[in-house]
Amino acid sequence: MKKLKALIVEDETHSREILRNYIGKYCPTVEVMGEADGVESGVNLIKQSPPDLLFLDVEMPFGNAFDLLDQLPDRSFETVFVTAYDHYAKDALNHHAAYYLTKPISIDELVKAVDYVGEVKKQEEAIEGKVLQARLQPVEGKITVPQQDGFEVLSAQEIIYCKADDNYTEIHLKDRKILVSKTLKYFETALDGFSFARIHKSFLVNVNEVSRYRKGKGGSVVLSTGKELSVSASKKAELLQYFQ
Repeated sequence: MKKLKALIVEDETHSREILRNYIGKYCPTVEVMGEADGVESGVNLIKQSPPDLLFLDVEMPFGNAFDLLDQLPDRSFETVFVTAYDHYAKDALNHHAAYYLTKPISIDELVKAVDYVGEVKKQEEAIEGKVLQARLQPVEGKITVPQQDGFEVLSAQEIIYCKADDNYTEIHLKDRKILVSKTLKYFETALDGFSFARIHKSFLVNVNEVSRYRKGKGGSVVLSTGKELSVSASKKAELLQYFQ
């Protein structure tokens, strides 16, 4: 696999230098192509030299990491957040971060982040331009869905996807949807062993119903019904394994 082209956006000179040196010493699959020290300069650099991987500090003068990403809605690179503040973790994941590193940077965690992004890019390259045929177990069997007046029995293959709605789950079938007073985690466990993949904190999909995978922002899948669902960066590798 070719080297990952990386950019660093970090306002502190010393922090940029440390990260650059760590990458050069411990991450031979990564080549740092450029650096920027703020939101505006970072956006310009990314547009000029689109990366595979962006190391992005959260707190910067005149804006933050989320302001930068909001200006790049059609991005196809993976983002690794680097910050001294761990309370940004949830926001980072919601902005499709592939990984979240806290300062001072752990070399082991840095290597894990790079390895994860490398695996995602490798899998994307492997399926690009090919007719996809998922290596799946048949979606056979039935599942009981609790209702107020009892329960309903569904064939697993009828389910297109499930969507979290707080402590409820929407089960989407080809011709209707059912709201059930169970969490998405409940159905993830119940459908374990079938060809269902958790692609996002809010979505569990029947992989047999995936008709297209789109790179971008965080990635997305298009289902047989035409419905498009976001894929969390942290779930990409797991999903793409079905199609290799």
